[in-house]
Amino acid sequence: MIRRLAELWDASPLGYWLVVMACVYFLVMAVRLTVIDVRSHLLPNRIVFPSYGIGGVLLLAAALTVFLSSNGTGDTPDASLFNVPGLAVLAGGAALWLFYFVLHAVYPPGMGFGDVKLAGVLGLYLGYLGWGHVFAGTFAAFLLGGLWSLVLVVARRGTLGSSIPFGPFMLAGAAAAMVVLPA
Repeated sequence: MIRRLAELWDASPLGYWLVVMACVYFLVMAVRLTVIDVRSHLLPNRIVFPSYGIGGVLLLAAALTVFLSSNGTGDTPDASLFNVPGLAVLAGGAALWLFYFVLHAVYPPGMGFGDVKLAGVLGLYLGYLGWGHVFAGTFAAFLLGGLWSLVLVVARRGTLGSSIPFGPFMLAGAAAAMVVLPA
């Protein structure tokens, strides 16, 4: 996301500011949800549900603004999937929500429904950047969560049956994909 901002400024200053606002909102949301999930193993609807609207509207507006500034040709580096503004944003949100929903349906004790709801929001952000970011952010979340679980088991602070709050790892994986991967 950070690397894309420089290109975005040249393509569409309005799109740039919309993405900056989306990133600031993501940061505030991520900090709040991480603190709450670590303390209570909950991802409150009062934070997650508005994030669909706020993040979704900002990212969709940015995609549409960049698309229109390219005269509808899709020649800018920020053009959305299939040259349809926002399709990648919506598809990323839907795909990640569905993936986590299947995990929850297969083994409910292993994945809470709060994680499923948060996955859709993260999919919006990662989808804006592309499918590679969706996959990398998801992989990073499971890698980080798995490593943390391994540390807990090795340190004898938990067992293989212990539950951990997964939301912080989902947020960290998404943030890592947004910051580290090239756009």
